[in-house]
Amino acid sequence: MTIARETPLRRSNDELQALAESGARELGDAPADAVVAWVARNFDTSLATVACSMADAVLPHLVSQYLPGIDVLFLDTGYHFPETYATRDTVARELSVRVVDVLPKRTVAEQDADHGKDLFARDPNLCCALRKVEPLGRSLEPYELWFTGVRREEAPTRTATPLIAWDAKNGLVKVNPLAAWTFDQLLDYASAFSVPVNPLMADGYPSIGCAPCTARVAPGADPRSGRWAGLGKTECGLHE
Repeated sequence: MTIARETPLRRSNDELQALAESGARELGDAPADAVVAWVARNFDTSLATVACSMADAVLPHLVSQYLPGIDVLFLDTGYHFPETYATRDTVARELSVRVVDVLPKRTVAEQDADHGKDLFARDPNLCCALRKVEPLGRSLEPYELWFTGVRREEAPTRTATPLIAWDAKNGLVKVNPLAAWTFDQLLDYASAFSVPVNPLMADGYPSIGCAPCTARVAPGADPRSGRWAGLGKTECGLHE
């Protein structure tokens, strides 16, 4: 007979903030695997999650080595490249994770009816708020901790990204194990462990978001310069 495993109660924000602060002090500039191992010692798998854009599956792969079966949240904005959806399906099939599609409250058609067609071209901040920030914030509520793949070299806005921090906006611990990694390190890990990678990464898209707002990047340019090109926007709001 299989006995169902109860999910532990979520700890208070004060407890989680104190744990984040002690973890940051303990780990310092520890390597990514040590950071994930710390999470595995201090958090139940059911109360941790990975946010993944499906540009690559390096973070879900690394985390699943210590927290098998962890939830991987995929923000299904309705605007993704076909290659991104295909990568999501590969990750769900091949890795020891549970992919969870996070949906906005309104479909693209309903949003068009509310705000007019192609809101992303007229007010990208509002579009991101409706299709990314609000859905993710809502989906994070049951968890104590979320992993992100944010890396310091990606953009000037990310150079101070810590490995572990208290995320007051969402009320949980935020862990960025790959913060110190370079793009080449990411690709080396993917190659070494045969990790699924979005084919667009090899086609001039080092940073992949929604199809209407993502363009190819010139060799040597800022990896995120293809995101919202010409709109004076560099972040969707998830990490601000």
